Amino acid sequence: MTTSVERTGTADGIGASPRRPDGIVKVRGEFAYSSDLWHEDMVWGVTLRSPHPSARITGIDITEALKVPGVEAVLTHEDLPGANRYGLEHPDQPVLAVDVVRYQGEPVALVAADHPETARRAMQRIRVGYEVLEPVTDAERAVRGDGPKVHPNGNVVRHVPIRRGDLAATADVVVSGVYEVGMQDQAFLGPESGLAVPAEDGGVDLYVATQWLHVDQRQIVAALGLPEDKVRLTLGGVGGAFGGREDLSIQIHACLLALRTGKPVKMVYNREESFYGHVHRHPAKMYYEHGADRDGKLVYVKAKLFLDGGAYASSTGAVVANAATLGVGPYDVDNVRVDCWGAYTNNPPCGAMRGFGAVQAAFAYESQMDKLAQACGLDPVEVRVRNAMSEGSRMPTGQVVDSAAPVAELLRRVAAKPLPPAPTGERDLRTLPGGVSNTTHGEGVVRGVGYAVGIKNICFSEGFDDYSTARVQLRVVGGEAAATVQTAACEVGQGLVTVLQQIVRTELGVEQVTILPADTSIGNAGSTSASRQTYVTGGAVRAACVAVRTALAKRIGSPDLELVGGKLVSTRDGVVADLADALGEDVYDETVEWRHRPTGVLDPETGAGNAHVQYGFAAHRAVVDVDTELGLVKVVALDCAQDVGRALNPQAVLGQIQGGSAQGLGLAVMEEIQTWDGKIRNPSFTDYLIPTVLDMPPMDIDVLERADPNAPYGLRGVGEPPTISATPAIVAAIRAATGKELPRVPVRPEHIVS
Repeated sequence: MTTSVERTGTADGIGASPRRPDGIVKVRGEFAYSSDLWHEDMVWGVTLRSPHPSARITGIDITEALKVPGVEAVLTHEDLPGANRYGLEHPDQPVLAVDVVRYQGEPVALVAADHPETARRAMQRIRVGYEVLEPVTDAERAVRGDGPKVHPNGNVVRHVPIRRGDLAATADVVVSGVYEVGMQDQAFLGPESGLAVPAEDGGVDLYVATQWLHVDQRQIVAALGLPEDKVRLTLGGVGGAFGGREDLSIQIHACLLALRTGKPVKMVYNREESFYGHVHRHPAKMYYEHGADRDGKLVYVKAKLFLDGGAYASSTGAVVANAATLGVGPYDVDNVRVDCWGAYTNNPPCGAMRGFGAVQAAFAYESQMDKLAQACGLDPVEVRVRNAMSEGSRMPTGQVVDSAAPVAELLRRVAAKPLPPAPTGERDLRTLPGGVSNTTHGEGVVRGVGYAVGIKNICFSEGFDDYSTARVQLRVVGGEAAATVQTAACEVGQGLVTVLQQIVRTELGVEQVTILPADTSIGNAGSTSASRQTYVTGGAVRAACVAVRTALAKRIGSPDLELVGGKLVSTRDGVVADLADALGEDVYDETVEWRHRPTGVLDPETGAGNAHVQYGFAAHRAVVDVDTELGLVKVVALDCAQDVGRALNPQAVLGQIQGGSAQGLGLAVMEEIQTWDGKIRNPSFTDYLIPTVLDMPPMDIDVLERADPNAPYGLRGVGEPPTISATPAIVAAIRAATGKELPRVPVRPEHIVS
């Protein structure tokens, strides 16, 4: 992997892999996460949640709870000073339930007390009368109108049709299948938490782990009935996110309790409550039909996708659009008929998770490509290469892919990698399915190899005003030139703070770069999601640096000024001056609001439109060993090739590819929130399994750098594409080992041995 950029301000600029500023304290366990927040006179808040997925509330009695010594407040919907509605895209969710509950875990009441155990004991004394109703739990039936309405306007959150070409096209070879994806959890290790502190001006200051400070603020002020300047948010330390912190959890509840009690209120979910308190990946049922000529060239794709959005909309509308527009994968096909629906049900709410609709569709279309390869007598890589899109291809929406799309190269790269050697002799139990549980010594174990490739949009889409705001100051500190950066972009573990430092070092040539805590005192930076922050906030910081450099050049009278290694350098005159000397007592302070190129809405009838900013691509080859007698799987290798446009921080890029692949592995063979009649059966890390270091295989990773001319430094969003192709590659390898169809993920032992 090689990296080069136009500007090399310092050794730790773009293209380097400097040490993360938060790395050492995190490794030592000294980093302050939001759950570590403390105020000497704070009280503790807890939430009473519905035990039923669907019920009418017949009454709420808080009398006994108020009698518990140490209780400061007990709140219900009657105590809301503002609107009892919030939502990421649509305000359809009550802050506290009024007359009905729509999912197990819906908040009904709040308690604040001097100790968390006191608050929980008081919570248990609240009496809520319920008339239990039959829950709606099947998304496809909900869309078709079979059964009761979850919301008055019906059970369809959104329907996105895609129509292109001849909808009556026929083909020589036709393959079809029905595929299902289970409900995956983001499984971040830091639970939802925050501290709300009432302010002297009648407002509140909230310190919270989140992904989007300003959208949180917008929803909070509506519920509190306060002006925006009275609700101030600061990012607390975030222990992972992956989409699960885009929606509100403790935010409004903590602020309500703080304003009612007049005291700081801390809220921290335990692990079980965390499973109830945030959205999950949408489960999906998908019907696909692919038609091709006898050489394996696609003629048409038809698909119907049903995504279960659960009780409230969250970001289901955008997830549906992604699943639809990306629903045929990174392949050229002239004739497309795709319909995707998002449904309201009484299952747990679903929203953003890494891959955002593309994950579900990819499992289906890649399973179909393997079926097509078999039907045409082709190698699974070859059938994909024959259909691979490239720069200049058109999406089913008609949008031209106007930057690199090296799909065929990615596939060929993973296919050309050396395979793990075939096992011989006595095997280490740790290398076998079942590991040290000693279930096998190699008998009944079969090896399989599988391939997959995926496509993901980068940044927000469909005409959303997607921008970020950055403020950069340049001054002398301690005799040296130093820069300070302020944005509202949320660092959730991905390393954004490191990349922003690298950008400033590159553009301003200074080594000392301080990233201020993210808060709402500066303009919006959008969400840390959609693989967008390096692109959009990185673009804003770069633009602010250029504005600083331009102002300095204007003052000095050198329009071709460059800042390199703490020096002012002119292409005409060479080194002009030391930067610190040139700055003197002056402070250069620039704030920039930066946008990427605009996108457009989808045509409601055909789905046509330039909906997306950029596309990212990744391919995987998986090698698995399967115990065909017990149904156990060991992933032996998970090799990847991904185009990242430009690797701003090569080591961080590798980390993102490894992490995304791990979540794809989890979905393939172990991760699923299991529900029964709308109730979660496994809300713990004892019963909801995630990959550990023992489950992750070695990864041989190729990072391609095919610069996007429309993006800052040519970069391409990195975090999501590897999650998309990892899952279908692993399942393809299990199919190769077992001969089973395996149309559902995660693959369970009974799917293999039945």
